[in-house]
Parts: sequence; structure tokens; C-alpha cells
Amino acid sequence: METILSVNKLTKKFGYLTAVKDLSFNIEKGNVYGILGPNGSGKSTTLGIVLNVVNSSGGEFSWFGGTLSTHKALKKVGAIIERPNFYPYLTAIENLKLVCKIKEVSEDKIEEKLELVGLLDRKNSKFRTFSLGMKQRLAIASALLNDPSILILDEPTNGLDPQGIHQIREIIKKIAGQGTTILLASHLLDEVEKVCSHVIILRQGEKLYSGPVDGMLRSHGFFELKSADNKNLVSYLGQHASFGSIKQENGLVTAFLKEELEAPTLNQDLFNNGIILSHLVKRKESLEEQFLSLTNHTNH
Repeated sequence: METILSVNKLTKKFGYLTAVKDLSFNIEKGNVYGILGPNGSGKSTTLGIVLNVVNSSGGEFSWFGGTLSTHKALKKVGAIIERPNFYPYLTAIENLKLVCKIKEVSEDKIEEKLELVGLLDRKNSKFRTFSLGMKQRLAIASALLNDPSILILDEPTNGLDPQGIHQIREIIKKIAGQGTTILLASHLLDEVEKVCSHVIILRQGEKLYSGPVDGMLRSHGFFELKSADNKNLVSYLGQHASFGSIKQENGLVTAFLKEELEAPTLNQDLFNNGIILSHLVKRKESLEEQFLSLTNHTNH
């Protein structure tokens, strides 16, 4: 895989506050990465550092395998990290022509990018007539004018209504489908789950997890069980190698798996040991539950 961005032990201190601490991760070509974490977890600071807007206090990062200077590399990057800022009395197309002049790229991609973000029919409307969602979509079109290798978005759906959120997410998927690598910061688990293939989870500037979205915690799930003799059931499960923690609440026994185990196998085992179940359900932890257990646990 071609590495687009490599971050190594990145640290940023603001006075006594450490916003980012020893952060390392790689962004490989062709994936959609989410930097996920609650507000104040260091997401925007991290993006600011790799975009040369914020100076780091330690560590290093390199674009495209370190073959280009950061200044040159950033010409191949499209980014939106602030509220979209365009001239209110100019039309969409006039604003994008200005962006082309500033970025020193040709104007021949303007209509194609407007079409991609669903604004071609509004190309001659003034920016001030746009809704917040349309403004955000114009910003995405503007960031794509130089056909970047990677698109960086900071909280792309913040403040939008449900329809606006849906449109932005669909556009992100479409851009990714065309082979552009995407890195987005979000505090919304739902967003990362719907849009990203990979996730980097931050809490207070530290990395808690990085890898494929579907590999988070690699949970084997848990069983919910009931029997006429729960005491015997709990003691049997407690000695069973496949189970970790076991909880008992309101007559329901919840047993968390440490390894794969199917319901029929467990049912047969218990039956052979004289334990007859009145209730047996196998469940997977949702990504939400896993994310909460990751971000809530303390390291101290």
C-alpha cells in the first residue's frame, strides 16, 4: 500500500495542556479514515499540525513517504478545516474561479466538481443565497479543484440538518469511490461507522485504537441466559475457558466471550451437565457500546 501520510510520536502542548500526546498513525492510499473522539480530544489540532497551520511541540510527520517538502506535498492535498469562507455577492462559479487563481490550477474542473457535489444547477447563484449544507458542499468542490490525492475534512456535517448531513455523507462516499483517500475528524460514531473504512480513536490527545472500523475491539459478543438454577449455571460458566466476565441481574445471566463459541454448542454442553436453559440469546456488542467502553475507561 502507498502511504500518503505518516505521523510519528506527534505531540502538541499549549502551556500546561497536552492537546496531542505521542500520536502515531499511517494513512494508506484509497481508504476513508475517521479520527474519532469527543470534543477536545485533539482531532483538530492533529489536522492543523499535518496541514502546517499549527506547529507541533514534538514528533514528526511526512507526506507521501517524505519524498516532497511539506509545502509541495500540500499542493496535492485538499482540506476544509474552517467554516467555508467565500465572497457572499459572487456566484458559486465566480468564487471557484478565484480559488483556482489562488491555487494556481486551471478552471476546467469547476463544472465537474460542482456536479459532483450536486450544485451544478446553482452555479450562477450568489453564495449568500446558499443554505449551510450548500455552503459546505461548495467548500468540498473547492477543495477538490486541484484533484488532490487526499481530502481532509474537519467535522464535515457539523451544524447541518438531517438532509444536509445525509447529502455530505453521500458525497464523501462518492469521492472515496473515485479513489480519493479521505481523512475526516468527527465526534459522531454514527458518521464514522457509515462513512469510514478505518478509524483512529483519540481521547485527551492519546490514541486508544487505530485500525479497520469493523475490527474495533474484535468483540466476540456475549450470551444472555436463564435457567431454573442460575446459581449452578453461573458456577459452570465461571469455570468455562471461553468466558470472561459474568454478570447477573434480574434473573438474567450475561456472560461475555473471550473466544468464539456458538449457541448450540453451549446449549448442548450445559444440557450434558444437567443445566436446562429457559432462555439463550447470543448478541454482539454494538460499535456504540464498544466506543463508549473505549473512551470511558481510564488509564490511571
